[in-house]
Amino acid sequence: MNDRYDAYGGDQYELVGYDEYGRPVYRQVPPPQQPPQPPYDPYAQQGYGYDPYATGQQRPAPPYDPYGQTTGGAAPSYDPYGQTAASGQQPRVAEQTAHIPQQSGPAERAEEPGRDQRDYRTEQFAFVEEPDGDSEDVIDWLNFTENRTERREEAKRRARSRLVAFVVVLALVAAGGVGYLWYAGKLPGVSSSGDDTDTATAVGAQQRDVVVVHLHNTKNGDTATALLVDNTTTKQGTTVLLPNSLGLSGDDGTTTTLAKSVEDDGSSGTREALDAVLGTEIQGTWRLDTPYLQNLVDLVGNIDVDTNTDVPDPSDKKSKGAAPLVNKGEAQTLSGKMAVAYATYRGSGEAQNAQLERFGQVMQGVLRKLSSDPQAATVTVQTLQQILDPSMTDKDLGTFLAKLADLAKGGDHKTALLPVQGDGTLTAETSASVVKDVLGGTAKSPDKDAAVRVSVQNASGVKDNTEKARVVLLNGGFTFLEGGTAASAQSASKVVYADAADKENATEVAKTLGLPTSAVSKGKVGSNASVSVVLGQDYAPSSS
Repeated sequence: MNDRYDAYGGDQYELVGYDEYGRPVYRQVPPPQQPPQPPYDPYAQQGYGYDPYATGQQRPAPPYDPYGQTTGGAAPSYDPYGQTAASGQQPRVAEQTAHIPQQSGPAERAEEPGRDQRDYRTEQFAFVEEPDGDSEDVIDWLNFTENRTERREEAKRRARSRLVAFVVVLALVAAGGVGYLWYAGKLPGVSSSGDDTDTATAVGAQQRDVVVVHLHNTKNGDTATALLVDNTTTKQGTTVLLPNSLGLSGDDGTTTTLAKSVEDDGSSGTREALDAVLGTEIQGTWRLDTPYLQNLVDLVGNIDVDTNTDVPDPSDKKSKGAAPLVNKGEAQTLSGKMAVAYATYRGSGEAQNAQLERFGQVMQGVLRKLSSDPQAATVTVQTLQQILDPSMTDKDLGTFLAKLADLAKGGDHKTALLPVQGDGTLTAETSASVVKDVLGGTAKSPDKDAAVRVSVQNASGVKDNTEKARVVLLNGGFTFLEGGTAASAQSASKVVYADAADKENATEVAKTLGLPTSAVSKGKVGSNASVSVVLGQDYAPSSS
C-alpha cells in the first residue's frame, strides 16, 4: 500500500486507483491518535507534571533531559514539531535555541479536510539555555586585562611627559650657561680676533663703582694712589695701583705726573685728569692720611698680610741692629702702626712700585677684616673722624667699602698694577688687561708727538720764575712739566737731553728761555720729559 502524508505531516492518504485521465486517486486515512504531551514546566515541583489542557489533573512527570531523552522512565521524549521520537533521543539543537518551521495560521488549518483542529500555543514550548560556569571568570579576566593595559599606557604617558620635561629643562640650563659664558667673554672660540668688538662691548657695558684713594705720608710728604673698583655686573672687586709716574694732562694743556697732580691740584683736579687718561668715571675721592690708616687697622682688629721684606721701626733710627718692626713672612699679623710702616716702606734702591704694592697688600687686608654690613662699615668710617671729599659722604664710603669687603672675604677681590712706560704713558698692549678689562675704559695718554715735553726745575731762588718759564714755553709750542723747586740755588742754568734725536729740541728750548746754547748738554732726563731744564740764577725772564 502506498501511503502519503500531507505537507504538514498530519493526515495519511491511501492510493485507491486512477481516474479516467490516469491520475492517482487517494482516500484519507486518519492517523492513529496519540495522547498529547504536556510541555515541560521548569518551575513544577518534582514528581508532578503540568496539564496544558487545564483539566486539573496531575501526573508524575518524567525527569527532563535537555537533549530530548527521558531518564529513569518509559515516557517518550517530546518533539517540538508535534511528533514522538522513535528512538527517544533528540539531536541537540545548536545554541540551545528551538527552530519553529513556518506554518499556516489557525484559519488556514481549519479549512483543510481532515485537519486536526488542535491548536498549539507558544507556552507549550520551553527554551533552555545551558548556563556557563566560567562566564564570570572570563569577565573578571577581561576587566583585569583591560585595567592592566590602561595602567601600562598611563605609566608610559607619564614617563614620556617626564622625559620631555627633563629634556626641556636640560636645554634651558645649557642655553643659559652658554649665554653667560658668551656674555662674560669666556666661551671658547668666541674670543677670536673677529669677535673682539663684541667682547669689548660686553666689557664696556658692565656697571662699575670706582673710588680713588690717596695715601698721604704725613712724615715725608710722599703719596700713593689706588683705584678701588666694584664691578657690580661680574661681582668682582679690584684694587688698581697707579704709579706716581703716570702722565696726566692739565686743563691748560700742560702735562704733569700723578704725584705732582695729587700734590698741586688736589682731589678734584686729579680725579678729572685720571678720568681723561683712563676713560673711567670716578665717583669719589678718599684721602687717607697715615694716622687715619693706623686708626682704621686698629678699628678692624689688626690685619694679616704676607709680608715680602723686613721693615725697621721708623721711630727708632738710631739703634743699629734692632729687631724689625715688621718681619718678613706669611700671614704676619699687623697692628695699625705696623701696617702704616709696611705700606709706606721703600727700601734703598727700590722703585716706587715696590712701595705701592705693599700699600695694596695692606688695603686687601683691611677689606678682609672690615664689616660687610653697610651700617657697621659706615660707623667705622665715622669713627675715623677724617675729612672726606665733598663728593662723598660717610654713608657713601661705608656702603661702598662694605660691598668690597664682602667680595674680599669671598675670594672675589684682586690687586692689579697699572703698567706705565718710562715716560709715563700707556700703550694698548700693556694697559689692555687693566684699563679695558678692569676699568672698562680706553687709555688716552698725552700724545708725546704733539709737542716736546719740557720739565722745569726752579733753582734760581726766585719763586715766580717757574710760572714765567711756563708761560714762555707754552707760547713757544712746548708742553710744560712741573719739576718742582731745588733744595739749593744754582748759579748756571742747564738744558739736558737724553736722546740724540732731542738735541735740536733742547737747543730750541734754550733759545726760547733766553739761555745760551752752551747750556745744552746730554745727560739724564726725567721719565716723562724729552728735555729737562734747571733754572739757575743767570735766568732772566725779561730776555725770554
